[in-house]
Amino acid sequence: MSPLVRRLEADTRFEVCVCVTGQHRQMLDAALAVFGVVPQFDLDVMRLNQQPTDVAAAVLAQLPRVIDEFQPDYVLVQGDTTTTMAAAIAAFYRRVPVGHIEAGLRTGDLSAPFPEEGNRCITTHIAALHFAPTQTSRRNLAAEGVSDSRIFVTGNTVIDALFLVRQRLLDDSAIAEQLDQRFEWLGFGRPMILVTGHRRENFGQGFKNICKALAQLAREFPVVKILYPVHLNPNVREPVFRLLGALENVRLIDPVDYVPFVYLMNRSHFIITDSGGVQEEAPSLGKPVLVMRDVTERPEAVEAGTVRLVGTDPGKIVLEASRLLTDAAAYGEMSRVINPYGDGRACERIIEVLTRPTGACVP
Repeated sequence: MSPLVRRLEADTRFEVCVCVTGQHRQMLDAALAVFGVVPQFDLDVMRLNQQPTDVAAAVLAQLPRVIDEFQPDYVLVQGDTTTTMAAAIAAFYRRVPVGHIEAGLRTGDLSAPFPEEGNRCITTHIAALHFAPTQTSRRNLAAEGVSDSRIFVTGNTVIDALFLVRQRLLDDSAIAEQLDQRFEWLGFGRPMILVTGHRRENFGQGFKNICKALAQLAREFPVVKILYPVHLNPNVREPVFRLLGALENVRLIDPVDYVPFVYLMNRSHFIITDSGGVQEEAPSLGKPVLVMRDVTERPEAVEAGTVRLVGTDPGKIVLEASRLLTDAAAYGEMSRVINPYGDGRACERIIEVLTRPTGACVP
């Protein structure tokens, strides 16, 4: 959302209020700092070992006072988090139109990803404006009865953010040198696999299987470096540090903010992840992605051949990763720079819709 916030703030036609929940405080503050976004409201909902119900209840309890104080014409929410769903409901109860950014993504399975698939389905049936990243997303919304006049294919703002940071890394040699020094362990000339994982449905046996696969890859390919910024959730950290912490060519680090993460994606040979956003970002950088899920709400990259679903089966993860490490032709096929998710102009398309006469946008 940060590129859109900055564009709206720079446009004299808008008065902008940013409200954050305060979840994952360390990662939140770092992300806001990258783009210079200063929130006017902070709900500070983060609690140890909280569940989605706790987040939803806290947002529903606190956000109405923010809406009452600011009196917005629109509430914009992004993606599929529990915060997104709860904020949309809070705005609906205050009769404020909701604009859903990254609308229309679907797997068709409420259990995968959980609870994100349910969150975005609920948000769809509350939102007045649907900013879909692709034509596939548009079709998903239309199939659920959303009027075509309320759907706008814009591309995804995450690509706007990616292009901004990539350009910063190209323009500022000092930042690039600092990051080279910070990640000196990676060396140069040796392939690096970047790993991220945090999905709730993979808690437990799923993460044990993931770690088993990564450990096998580390042993079979000792020249390869595996870098894993480990999510702060204890359900992720416990098995990862226990099962991978002693391996010499595996480096476990705390989550990094967005600029270093773009740098690491660009440095990687390929990426193993269960993330949604990485499936959109990595193809723009020419990086193959192995997705540790059985289904994805982002089928466009799978169809383009830059993303492959491997689930959490250790054998399949190892098989596909080994192919990318040993088969140059297979790697070349997946590393084509294909970006079905946008051209970096999603924000301006969203703003164009928001500046239309109110009657043209809101039922």
